[in-house]
Amino acid sequence: MKADPKEQENSWVWHQGMKNPPIFAWNFYRVIACSIALFSVLYFVYCVSFLNSPNRNAASNITRSSVKLDYISPKVNDPALSQSPQKAPEKTSLHHIVFGIAASSRFWNRRKEYIKLWWRPNQMRGAVWLDKLVANGTDDHLLPPIKISGNISRFKYENRRGHRSAIRISRIVSETSRLGLDDVRWFMMGDDDTYFVPENIVSVLSKYDHTQFYYIGSSSESHAQNINFSYGMAFGGGGFAISYPLAKALEKMQDRCIERYPALYGSDDRIQACMSELGVPLTKEPGFHQFDVFGNVFGLLAAHPIAPLVSLHHLDVVEPIFPDMDRVKALKQLTKPIKLDSAGLMQQSVCYDKTRSWTVSVSWGYAVQIIRGIVSVREMEVPARTFFHWYRRADKHGYSFNTRPFSNHVCQKPFIYYLSNASFDRTTANQTVSKYVRSHLQKPDCQWNMPDPSRINIVEVYKRPDPHVWEKPPRRNCCRVLPKKKQDTMEVNVRPCQEDEAIELW
Repeated sequence: MKADPKEQENSWVWHQGMKNPPIFAWNFYRVIACSIALFSVLYFVYCVSFLNSPNRNAASNITRSSVKLDYISPKVNDPALSQSPQKAPEKTSLHHIVFGIAASSRFWNRRKEYIKLWWRPNQMRGAVWLDKLVANGTDDHLLPPIKISGNISRFKYENRRGHRSAIRISRIVSETSRLGLDDVRWFMMGDDDTYFVPENIVSVLSKYDHTQFYYIGSSSESHAQNINFSYGMAFGGGGFAISYPLAKALEKMQDRCIERYPALYGSDDRIQACMSELGVPLTKEPGFHQFDVFGNVFGLLAAHPIAPLVSLHHLDVVEPIFPDMDRVKALKQLTKPIKLDSAGLMQQSVCYDKTRSWTVSVSWGYAVQIIRGIVSVREMEVPARTFFHWYRRADKHGYSFNTRPFSNHVCQKPFIYYLSNASFDRTTANQTVSKYVRSHLQKPDCQWNMPDPSRINIVEVYKRPDPHVWEKPPRRNCCRVLPKKKQDTMEVNVRPCQEDEAIELW
């Protein structure tokens, strides 16, 4: 069959078109090719410039950091993921505490003997503030540096019962802070007739954040004194501590504050008035002892609170804490137990000699009591009234704490043994050995048919020191009367209470 001439013509035309495309098609392809080449060159130039850019590393780090942060953000505080763990904060030490001691030139020669007992040259920092210069002494190197208080004549004082020296003493806080000492966390204030236990001050202050506002001390033993002044006031003779930032805040406003209270009596209430204006309450610590009492403080010390013994005040008023000694020598008797175990000083433990029906109370480093019969711990932990309150009356309602009679019955009058010596015995499981000798008090006339404690002349107490005891919740130690080896000697072991152990009567 022959092909249609028209179809042959059209087929030839189409094939010829494919072999020789039109001019506009070639132009289109050239534009596409040139565009691709141009974009390739631009992209190459951009990459080269980016690689040579100084911000490239920072941008890369930011990008990578962002990705990593998104990934680890739920565990940012995990110490295990920290590449450079923070150094633990330095513990508070004596170096961080600066003392400001209020003193009078009138009593300086006598009262400086108290300061020498507890002050440690080259270890402690601070100053004694006097009203005027005193003669140099040969023992000045054993005392804090002496400073003279600033002029207070511009301040009004309108209290007829007091003395304007109270203004001078109240400003010692600010004057001590202006000494410009470095690395200070606390300012510790006290009087020249205050006895401090430095290690126990550190134990107490270590519990608190020194970067915050703290005003730490205690109130008076006299209810009337607290009513007349304030239960919210730290009595300065017993000592009080002020944190560094609070001392700086007080320094800026204290002189203006003092001018607003010309009618106040003493320095303590002026400090407390300024604390009130700064909005800072008193944080009470029971180991600060104002001793607004008269007479024999045995009852207070033998039943000391479960807290570090920080201070003793009014040493010229109360009787010597050990019999047959002057006041300075009696306080010096505490030196050995403080060196051995300052944390355990005066801490009371109560146990029972059940074979002889005796109650034994150990006030470590001070005294031991043996009492006929069984007396509960609840009663023994209450201070016995061996003293009078500040207004020299035997009034059981005159104190700011519970008290009890020294004895309810003549047969239950305690036999008292005072510390005679203390040492550290490494051969007996690293423990202290303290000896207590019976006081030469008149033997009570007792008709009870039971063993007589007067046959015991010496009590030996064994105790292992625990310097970290006040880092734990407070708890009274337990004790146990050991089997007797000598007829005239009692041996007692003082130790932490064991699990499920209680101080039971029977």
